[in-house]
Amino acid sequence: MAAPDSPQNPLHERYATPEMAALFTAEHRFRTWRRIWIALAETQRELGLPIRDEQIAALRSVAGEVDLTRVAEIERQTRHDVVAHLRHFAEQAGEAGGVLHLGATSAFITDNTDVLLLRDGLQLVARRLAAALRALADFARRHRELPCLAYTHFQPAQLTTVGKRACLWLQDLAMDLTEVEHRLAGLRCRGAKGTTGTQASFLTLFDGDGAKVRELDRRLAAKLGFAASFPVTGQTYPRKQDSQVLATLAGVAESCHKLATDLRLLQGVGELAEPFDDTQVGSSAMAYKRNPVRAERICALARRLITDSLNGPLTAATQWLERSLDDSANRRLVLPDAFLTADAVLSLTGHVAAGLRVREATIAARVARELPFMATETLLMEASKRGGDRQELHERLRVLSLAAQEAVEVGGENPLLDSIAADAAFGLDRAEIEARVDPQTFTGRSAEQVTEFLEEVVEPLLARHEAAEVAAPRV
Repeated sequence: MAAPDSPQNPLHERYATPEMAALFTAEHRFRTWRRIWIALAETQRELGLPIRDEQIAALRSVAGEVDLTRVAEIERQTRHDVVAHLRHFAEQAGEAGGVLHLGATSAFITDNTDVLLLRDGLQLVARRLAAALRALADFARRHRELPCLAYTHFQPAQLTTVGKRACLWLQDLAMDLTEVEHRLAGLRCRGAKGTTGTQASFLTLFDGDGAKVRELDRRLAAKLGFAASFPVTGQTYPRKQDSQVLATLAGVAESCHKLATDLRLLQGVGELAEPFDDTQVGSSAMAYKRNPVRAERICALARRLITDSLNGPLTAATQWLERSLDDSANRRLVLPDAFLTADAVLSLTGHVAAGLRVREATIAARVARELPFMATETLLMEASKRGGDRQELHERLRVLSLAAQEAVEVGGENPLLDSIAADAAFGLDRAEIEARVDPQTFTGRSAEQVTEFLEEVVEPLLARHEAAEVAAPRV
């Protein structure tokens, strides 16, 4: 909980998990800066610069001792955050501080750090997605055969199953997890490129040996855990990479918003419900309310994430030549907030998926009310096969259906099947009609599609991912 007089940040205080929030703390970021400075010095020593083992050891010994008060004091003098941290690290390391930042620029530290944070954030997003997928897969498997109304235009259309509908949500999230995999595989650090990306400063350090400079770049990327750095850069790595990552997070928001919106609609008609705690209060005025507050919060946060993601392409599109600084403040705000918001959305989605409640009696009643209308074509074909006049029977069905709709609209039960059985023109008794109006026969291959989709798509995808634990929302 924040201090009473501190500015509010709901993402930290109410929504994101401590695990994701820890990635974007000042302490973690600045320790990562020091990790990169040490990695650069180590790699330069390996390639022949006069840097001693004991100097590296001295740097490591104080790497965790970041005094933000001292940094702030230096920054007030220098008006430069990276220089302030560099000088603080150097004064702590004593003589070893002289080997820090050789050939580097501020963007070397900040950009390589940012990509490390993007990677760690995407890995946690992948775990959150896997948790939501696993919970939804269990739900779909349990309800693979349960008939329910399918809707188009939010009007009853035909029948599907509860499990099949859940697979629509699953498929979106599976696409998101596949996209996260793709982004993680393609992430590139900036590497060691120098002030404007020409590596001129490193070429000077290594006496014009271009092969060593290239090897420095390669080894540094490997030390940071990347397959490679960008082959060419300006002062920064291409901001298009941020745009692609933000688009991936926005894709997660799209999927979760769709799921949550569907749930809000279905809770409104009484078919599904999100988890509701024993002591939960739905309304301060209406004590009977069971509002879908978690699904509503998913939608609210997802919209924020979708709109925030627009900063990615706007920033990438407006960079000048080798670099302009108008990306800096925007990225400091947008990148952490996007990951914190994605984390909150996915944590809520996983929790909701794990606790979804199915109102089977309500679903059955709604199916019973609507299925007679959907079954008329089947009954028409059967009556026609028995010698009835198809055109005459169609007109009779139209008249009977309109009368049945009037009865249903005023709250009565659907009389259509009884009306058809009582009409001799159809030649079908009530038992024969009932046999042809089994809801299960109107769901097509829904149940089989669930099994096939889970076995062929979801389970192989989940086998590649560890799932984060599904936790209750913080509020």
